[in-house]
Amino acid sequence: MKVLQENPLPVRAVRFYAVGGLGIAVQLAVVWLLRDGAGINLSLATALAVETALLHNFAWHECWTWKDRQASWSERLGRLLRFHASNGLISLAGNLILMKVLHDGLGVHYLIANATSIVICSVVNYFASEYFVFRQPAAD
Repeated sequence: MKVLQENPLPVRAVRFYAVGGLGIAVQLAVVWLLRDGAGINLSLATALAVETALLHNFAWHECWTWKDRQASWSERLGRLLRFHASNGLISLAGNLILMKVLHDGLGVHYLIANATSIVICSVVNYFASEYFVFRQPAAD
């Protein structure tokens, strides 16, 4: 236990992926509802589902994953903008590109292709979050 207290990265990674797991459920549910329920084009449904999952994940990361890195409301707004710029761009571009390759190119079912895309993008997103979005403020 002492090792985890001295190095919060393993604990933070577990929390990041737990939140991500919930985010996957949110994203898959939204893409399914929009595509099959509302008949929206798969690319638009994917983009909207990614945005929904991004907002969900940011809220949980702010309150749980990186709760030790307190911030003012203006700093949180900056984090949200950085989260969208990094995790959002990685997730959105990665998902749209991988969906084209996996679903359109290889014929993988859209939900499996979407889940696969999420997993591939998640590793890069963790490091972007740790070192860019929720970075420690510089010491004065």
